[in-house]
Amino acid sequence: MVGKEKSLASLFAKKSKKRVIFLASGRGSNFEAVAKNIRKGKLACDPVGLIVDKPEAKAILVAKSWKIPSFVVDFKNFASKEDFHKALLEKIRSLNPDLIVTAGFMRILSKDVVREFRMKIINIHPSLLPAFPGIHSQKQAIEYGAKVSGCTVHFIDEGVDTGPILLQSVVKIEEGMTEEELSRKILKEEHKILPEAIQLFIQNKLQITGRKVRIIS
Repeated sequence: MVGKEKSLASLFAKKSKKRVIFLASGRGSNFEAVAKNIRKGKLACDPVGLIVDKPEAKAILVAKSWKIPSFVVDFKNFASKEDFHKALLEKIRSLNPDLIVTAGFMRILSKDVVREFRMKIINIHPSLLPAFPGIHSQKQAIEYGAKVSGCTVHFIDEGVDTGPILLQSVVKIEEGMTEEELSRKILKEEHKILPEAIQLFIQNKLQITGRKVRIIS
C-alpha cells in the first residue's frame, strides 16, 4: 500500500508541474541554460516543447540532446505573416503551455498570441530596458557611450520590448570593448537570470500591478 501511495504521489507531482514551451530561431544557448537547470532539479517544470521558425535553427539539436520535443513552423512555407502567425498560434495551443519563453526568437509575436497568453510569455533581451530595445542592443549601448549595460527578462506585450520587467542584471562596459565582447559578457548573465525568472513564475511568486512586477515570498 505504501508503495502504491508513493507511486500515486509521484504521478500527481509530475502532473502538477507547469508546462513550459520555448520559441527560438538560432543556436538556443538560453534554451540550453534552462534545460540544464531543469535536469539538475533547480527548475520544477515540464519542458513540453521547442518551436522554431526555421528548420536549420541549431536550437533543434539542443532539444534533441535534452530529449525535449521540437517542432518547426517554417516561416518560408507560408504565403503571408498572418498565415505564419495563425499556424504558430495553433501549434502553441496544441502544447497547452502555462508559460511561453522566447529565447532568441527573432519574430515579433502577433497580437492574437499575446492577447491569448497575456502575462504568460517572457522574453530575455540583451540590454537594460527600457534602454536600447529592438535589435543590435549591444552595439547601440556602445555607440551611445553607455558605461553599463546588461540584460532584462520581461513579459511580452503588444509593443517591442515594452512589457513589464521581471529581472535585470548589470554588466560594466569596458573601455574599447567590442560588440562581440559585450555580447558574450551579457550572455553569461542571461543564462543566470532567465532560469531564475522562470522559477519565480512557476512558483507563483510574481505579482503584477500595471507595469510593476513584485516578487513575493
